[in-house]
Amino acid sequence: MKICSYALMIFLMFAAPAFATVVVSEPTSGETVGSPVQFLATATTDTCSRGVASMGVYIDNDLKRVETGHSLNTTVALSPGSYNTVVEEWDYCGGATYTPRAINVTGQTGVVVTSPANNSTVGSPASYVATAATSSCPQGVASMGVYVNNQLVHVEPGAKLNTQVTMGAGTQHTVVQEWDYCGGSSYTPVNVSVAGGGKVLSNLQASGGWRSYGQFAPDYADCASNCSGVNWSMWQHQSSPSLSGNASRFNIGGSVPYSDVLWTNPVIGQNSTQNLPDSNHTLLPTVHNFTYDASFYVTNASITQVLEFDINMYMNGAGMIWGNQCDHLGDGDWDIWDNGNARWVSAGVPCKFVNGWNHVTIQVQREWNNALLYQSITLNGVSYSINRTYPPFPVSSSWWGITVNYQMDGNYNQSANSTYLDNFSLTYW
Repeated sequence: MKICSYALMIFLMFAAPAFATVVVSEPTSGETVGSPVQFLATATTDTCSRGVASMGVYIDNDLKRVETGHSLNTTVALSPGSYNTVVEEWDYCGGATYTPRAINVTGQTGVVVTSPANNSTVGSPASYVATAATSSCPQGVASMGVYVNNQLVHVEPGAKLNTQVTMGAGTQHTVVQEWDYCGGSSYTPVNVSVAGGGKVLSNLQASGGWRSYGQFAPDYADCASNCSGVNWSMWQHQSSPSLSGNASRFNIGGSVPYSDVLWTNPVIGQNSTQNLPDSNHTLLPTVHNFTYDASFYVTNASITQVLEFDINMYMNGAGMIWGNQCDHLGDGDWDIWDNGNARWVSAGVPCKFVNGWNHVTIQVQREWNNALLYQSITLNGVSYSINRTYPPFPVSSSWWGITVNYQMDGNYNQSANSTYLDNFSLTYW
């Protein structure tokens, strides 16, 4: 079977050492916000023993704010329009680094909903992301909530809302509303069509048929055996640590820094491990939506460089890789795979996992022309709307199918490391 030579050959898993990082939690890249715009960020450095001296905010190359220390919490008043913003840190040794954020400032009053789009088709649960752009109340916005068919299903404090809403299949009339401290409120209606009949492939971590490959710089081609410099193994049916009593342990080590290990499982199509061979090629053309959902256990976050969660689809000469990696020890952002240019790009949203159990949900879509839409990523209950589209890439192979992948990247010392997967499922429709 040649699945990995086609499904994985272009993955560039290398994560260069980050000597200083700026993690911006607000605003996210591409976000539409009201004015004043809040900037929340933290910075670290391991090149200057004295640490970070100060942080600042640039708006279109103009320095607007500076605060001392390794964290920043400030607001900048901006007129409606699009802006290129940068959050930068300066250390006590003369060094500096920065993180860019492109944002749109709206003049709209009331509630700005960035996800889901009005009249869009969504899965369930659906990601709801919204901001109360402005309020006439001097005390500001008290809370925000979501109604589904006139029933209030979720409320959270503050002027930002970020949640998952479970809904039944069919057309749903939803409303996102804000309430201020003066007794006022405003709302934005969002009508959605919830796809029904999704098929769930469950407990994939315990499935047979997993294959694994080592990868090295600079080309990161798959290496199945005699891969001197990287070691790996997979132990299934682990009862501890486990949520279901049937977790799988993934181990990585070796001597070559920043070496990677990829585990892949063909779930639909040729060599399907789920009894879905699609031999007559009638199933894959009907599949347009995917939800990758898994719990993962981190034994030592300080040495876990990158964890990656992917869905691959190949049919009719088109290759589609929805690659999602948490660059934990790099820039601290989620990266997504740009198929057309064969490169990782920052999704512009933060990614930091913790020691112990974490939970990730990734929602993606294949559009009518095989374009890959990254819809949202939810990590440990916090959802981020991505809404970016990339073209597929051509392949000469006739291989036909869908795979799920999990990958661990080694750190600068290729430290021996273990993680666990549990309750791993793929939903498709």
